[in-house]
Amino acid sequence: MDLKNRNPVDPAHRKRVALVMASPSTNTIAGWPCGFWWSEVSHPYYLLTERGFDIEFFSPEGGACEPDAMSDPRHPNSFSSADLITMGFLNTPELMKLVQNTAPVSEIELDRFDALLVAGGQAPMFSFADATELQRKFVEFFEAGKVTAAVCHGTAILRYATLSNGEPLVKGRTVTGFANIEEDFADDALWQAGLLPTGTRLMPWRIEDELGKLGANYIQAGLWRGFAVRDGNLITGQQSVSGMETAEAVANALGD
Repeated sequence: MDLKNRNPVDPAHRKRVALVMASPSTNTIAGWPCGFWWSEVSHPYYLLTERGFDIEFFSPEGGACEPDAMSDPRHPNSFSSADLITMGFLNTPELMKLVQNTAPVSEIELDRFDALLVAGGQAPMFSFADATELQRKFVEFFEAGKVTAAVCHGTAILRYATLSNGEPLVKGRTVTGFANIEEDFADDALWQAGLLPTGTRLMPWRIEDELGKLGANYIQAGLWRGFAVRDGNLITGQQSVSGMETAEAVANALGD
């Protein structure tokens, strides 16, 4: 049987997705711990498992991962207070164990997985420059023609992903990621809440600007609009409300 033509929801031949979240880090600008963003893990997990895919969790360092505090719907300053899917994930012990026991990305085997999906959060912006094994795996999946995806600040990986020919992976490709207007909105909200000094940017650099410098055709759908774009086997999602759209694009690509 041609493996490439297996039905993506065939229970006898379930396709596999390696979902990567950032290892715990520190936002050196704000001085607080940072990690992954809940909806960029829980929403893709929900949609993809509902579609019949197997999901395994990884992180650059392996082990327990920590979320950005404000991505938790229960946090008093949460940006996601109405996120019922994440609430369901948080209240399912078996799923929480997955987040606390991630495997290191070095254990992601190309032959075992059909797709690689990198979630965002604040930590990628501070830690992916040093996540050389994740950079290597991302390029390996892409050059093998497998579905390779990232969402929100997870698209930070594209700043460091260099093809075997020395060219930036994103050069000449259409992508999205956390938009400048959304960075501005988030900064202003933190200033108004007194959580960040006025005029201080939360992030050390910006997705839209840096991917453009690498030759990408960056596009976005507007402030906090769920949006994902596919360019061949590369899929990118705009921001934290785009987890479903990104996962939908991954599922559709795996069904090609």
